[in-house]
Amino acid sequence: MGTVDATGWVVAFAVLVFVAYSFVDPDNETEPPSAPSSSQTVRPAEGVSRNARVLRVVDGDTIIVRSVSEAGGEAVGKPRRVRYIGVDTPESVKPNTPVECYGKEAAAANRELVDGEYIELISDKERFDRFGRALAYVYVGKKLVNAELIKNGYAETLEIPPNTAKAEEFAELERVAKRTNKGLWQACDR
Repeated sequence: MGTVDATGWVVAFAVLVFVAYSFVDPDNETEPPSAPSSSQTVRPAEGVSRNARVLRVVDGDTIIVRSVSEAGGEAVGKPRRVRYIGVDTPESVKPNTPVECYGKEAAAANRELVDGEYIELISDKERFDRFGRALAYVYVGKKLVNAELIKNGYAETLEIPPNTAKAEEFAELERVAKRTNKGLWQACDR
């Protein structure tokens, strides 16, 4: 192997390492909370972690974000639409669809939780849906937004295999929200 061939391999390896590192947050290995609860849960071991800043809340279960750099938290790259894993909120902005019961309230709750915030996005088995949206469990600090929406009656569970790492936890949160008539469970015919 000549010097030119060796240099090409070294450059290719360096690019591969850089690309792989850009998709993984090495700090994601911090210790999980000692006692998981609905708002402080253990992150899925399988998921890819990305840090981002919320640019806009679309509705109760969809946001637009821009990735942030590790150094200084500056927004980098183009905006990306993110769909929350495991939850479904009533429609509030879907074209040719009337606003559903509790849709505006769900969007407002999501806005209050994440609008303008720096967040952590953790994927499950699939990183994107068929529409090209990133799929994620969304954390603001240690608070799992997906769980908060279900727990407070702004969302129903939506289990779509293979992204089911938190399906049991979310189903239990929904059972409690229904039993206590939280949010849409009191306001809407379900």
